[in-house]
Amino acid sequence: MKKSDSKSTKTSSSKTSTRKTSKPDGPSGLRELFEDELKDAYWAEKELTKAIPKMISNASASELVEALTNHLDETKNQVKRLEEVFSTLGEKAVAKKCDAMAGLTKEGEDMMKETEAGAVRDAAIISAAQKIEHYEIATYGTLASFARVLGEDEAAQLLETILEEEKNADQVLSELSESINIEAYDFELEDDK
Repeated sequence: MKKSDSKSTKTSSSKTSTRKTSKPDGPSGLRELFEDELKDAYWAEKELTKAIPKMISNASASELVEALTNHLDETKNQVKRLEEVFSTLGEKAVAKKCDAMAGLTKEGEDMMKETEAGAVRDAAIISAAQKIEHYEIATYGTLASFARVLGEDEAAQLLETILEEEKNADQVLSELSESINIEAYDFELEDDK
């Protein structure tokens, strides 16, 4: 009987000791986490208003230029929507550097520098843009869920609107990639001759 008592004590004390506590300056609850992630998303969208024009100026396919130009307009509106989200929460819109978006935009810039202008660079731009879209889809899905759980229905609706725009942008890029990737491959075949 003593063996089982010591075993159960060991198990319960190990469970207690493995529980992690938040960092002193980190979010301590869901609402703080939600607001912290909103700041991240706000910075990311503002960063994209600078990154997308670089993609546009490096793209050669008119359909890609048009898709990126349309999404740049959406992105500017998304910045305003996020400001509305902060407002519904009674908070000032504040941006906090999003390391993930900084990395994704840097990778996109590197891909554009490393590829030859034309279809191959267009394929690289689509690749970089879709990585960004997928990150944003995950971000806005999570933020909308946080908002719903917290009873922030107006914020949830605004975030779901952004989520749908990101999904649509990703779909447009997927459709464009079909023809652009074939063109990039054909260019490679011609180059090998």
